[in-house]
Amino acid sequence: MSAKPLFESPSVSESLLERKSARTQSQPRDSDGGIGEGARLSQNSDDSRSSDTQSHVPSASADTASPLAEEVALAAGFRVGVAEDRNKRYRRTMEDAHTFIYKYGGINGQGFFAIFDGHAGKSAAECQHCFQPHTQTLLKLINDNPNTPIPQLLNDTFVETDAQLGAKKGVSSGCTAVVAFVRVEQRAIEGETLAVKRRVLYTANVGDARAVLSRSGKALRLSYDHKGSDPHETQRIMECGGFVVNGRVNGVLAVTRALGDASMKDYIVGNPYTTETVLTDADNILVLACDGVWDVCTDQDAIDYIFETSERSSTPQVAAEELLNHSLEKFSTDNLSVMVVRFADLSTLPL
Repeated sequence: MSAKPLFESPSVSESLLERKSARTQSQPRDSDGGIGEGARLSQNSDDSRSSDTQSHVPSASADTASPLAEEVALAAGFRVGVAEDRNKRYRRTMEDAHTFIYKYGGINGQGFFAIFDGHAGKSAAECQHCFQPHTQTLLKLINDNPNTPIPQLLNDTFVETDAQLGAKKGVSSGCTAVVAFVRVEQRAIEGETLAVKRRVLYTANVGDARAVLSRSGKALRLSYDHKGSDPHETQRIMECGGFVVNGRVNGVLAVTRALGDASMKDYIVGNPYTTETVLTDADNILVLACDGVWDVCTDQDAIDYIFETSERSSTPQVAAEELLNHSLEKFSTDNLSVMVVRFADLSTLPL
């Protein structure tokens, strides 16, 4: 079953298939605030998020998983690897942030993953400003509105987070965001009437951070690049009274949708592009990454490189690190963040 795009962004007729070491952690941690087990929130210092810097949330390396880590990953049904690099040759500060949560909301098989890429300063992407409220808002909306479609709740979450950022004094920056939420649902197999347990993946994004799913080794993009170079977005900006010059909104921002950017809120909206995908056994890898990766890698390049890496190591942590290194070797000039999620067979989940 193919991904179904929903809400607010221009429709895309085609599926948009395209073709040094960063030390971060992929192991589950004990959670805070009841969000879920293995919650990891990354927010590093201004000038030291290069490849030799660890997140403020310490954990074991990918190759030294603790019994707790193994137990949580088994119950979650997926493993996560993350790599990030300031790219100090070109960037003085790191404006990316990320989070992932095993057993989101304390439910087996449920997970939350996100990457936030700040601009005009890192404040909007920081932990206390963006992704902590984001994870909490979505979970509350899901619990309070069990019959509302998840894409609608993702849209509401983005809009609320955007409004919260706009109301914060002293935060004039903004960030792009790509979010994925996975859970197990009762779904009928195509052509059948009997509902069975299936893993369902929901994504939402604003800006040019991407989510790419590997389906039998082929890249399936589950996000939309909201850029000033996109004719649909340019038309929307003009209808709002703005203009696009040299691919930039009002000559300033290259992205047309983002969280924050309060001074340009008439044009830079926070409504995301969303998708809903019922996963099959052929869908085993999800990649989230900021534009620093996609500037130098096509979607298919990234998937191919991860599969090449899997011949040497099956861990998503190694895959994330090597894809990041590959992007550096291809002379990316931006901050880099890569998250690789490898889904286990649904039959292994203790549901």
